[in-house]
Amino acid sequence: MTSPQAARGPRRTRRGAATLAATLLASLLSPALASAPAQATPGDDEPGPIHAGNTYGWWNKGILWREEFETPYTGPMGPQWVANGPGQVWHQNGMLTLNATSEGTVSATLAGPGDEVGRWETRLRSRQYGRGGARYKVLAELVPAAGAEENCGARNIAMASLTPNGKAANVYARTLPDVAYKAANPGMDLGADRWHTYAVEVTRERISWFIDAKVVFTEKRDDVLTGVPLTVRFTMEAKPDRTMNISRMQMDWVRHWSLEAPNTLPVDAPPTKVGVYNKAC
Repeated sequence: MTSPQAARGPRRTRRGAATLAATLLASLLSPALASAPAQATPGDDEPGPIHAGNTYGWWNKGILWREEFETPYTGPMGPQWVANGPGQVWHQNGMLTLNATSEGTVSATLAGPGDEVGRWETRLRSRQYGRGGARYKVLAELVPAAGAEENCGARNIAMASLTPNGKAANVYARTLPDVAYKAANPGMDLGADRWHTYAVEVTRERISWFIDAKVVFTEKRDDVLTGVPLTVRFTMEAKPDRTMNISRMQMDWVRHWSLEAPNTLPVDAPPTKVGVYNKAC
């Protein structure tokens, strides 16, 4: 995990010998993905320097931690990330990569005590390789930390829930016993390897969601807040007993700020809709 430091924009796309070596290694370790190297392509650089963290002034103070996935450039992840399920979780070309197979859910959870409030943001892309099977769900969530009861996802907050090649990113905040505040941000291009940034701000009074440096929803109803410490989890979620399309998700970075710096722009936005989360336990 990279220690807190002065703000700076995301890295430029890496080129040259290091990229070639990483691609060759990826081919050896993941034969099913050998025909599709993971490095970014020209034109995929935005959004990057522009994201909620600098657009709303969070960089001014209060950075708690940041993961840039720079060391090692390609290879196993550090012990702060706990992998679960079939597939592969590793550094690939300086990104956290989850390679999902044709069956089963794979996830990577950030270990640690978590925080009840704060701001979290990631830069994420996904790609589907297989055809003819079911589509994976790509999840960037805040989940109960440090062994707290997860209640089968009933206290999770989604920075983004999407499918590769889809047109909308969904967000939600779930609370016990079975309430789900949820909304969709349509009109997006979630095609192969299109970068987007997703952020969520959790305060004692509200939750606000940001996509590509714009606030899209703000929920202020009292019972939206769980009061549980939260940590980051990335997931490629499979459908039970289904053959899945081989897919992956990649995170260029993930960052966490406190609420110390005030927002420099308003966060007023439409509320979410109240529904039922029927998988709560």
